Amino acid sequence: MLSYDLPRWHAAVNDLPAALLIAAVLFDLVGWATKRESLAWAGIWTLWAGVIGGWAAVILGLLAEKKIDHGEAIHDLMQTHQKLAIASMIVFTVVLAWKLWRRFQLGRSEDAWLKIISAAGLVLLVRTGIVGGTLMFDHAAGIPTATIQAEFDNREAGHRHSAGEMDSHVDQTADSAALRDSAPPTHVDPPGTPPHKH
Repeated sequence: MLSYDLPRWHAAVNDLPAALLIAAVLFDLVGWATKRESLAWAGIWTLWAGVIGGWAAVILGLLAEKKIDHGEAIHDLMQTHQKLAIASMIVFTVVLAWKLWRRFQLGRSEDAWLKIISAAGLVLLVRTGIVGGTLMFDHAAGIPTATIQAEFDNREAGHRHSAGEMDSHVDQTADSAALRDSAPPTHVDPPGTPPHKH
């Protein structure tokens, strides 16, 4: 049961750490710019939570990789996603470890370098998310092949719209092949428009 759900666990866990790490960098930068220590501390706490959660997402992603149906295109993207995710987490872990080792008493040049490194980590993190989104939305990674096939079959069968729906103007007696081959409408009728042909 757990192995089947690993892609779902990865999907459920990966968003919050990414948001926390983005917030950590923003808190740190805004705290530095405004000289507000409370924002700097908010950045440290969100960095802690983001690093812990981020490594959990990476581990679940590595476990999920072995459980999902995939071909060469997904495999190549997964490898890129994995490398970017690990690189991102190494960057943020180094930043956190350095701050802890220095007990948050950083010199000006140290602090500036850590901000630059954090910004680089942020770029890696965003790229990781883009590749992850491509995996999911363009390649249906994590969705079993049987489920995808069942969805294709369901779409081929078509469906009927009830009266009053936006696309009620589609001829409901046409079969799905005719619908698929016909040109899309050049406009959309407002809701409540009575059924009609174009």
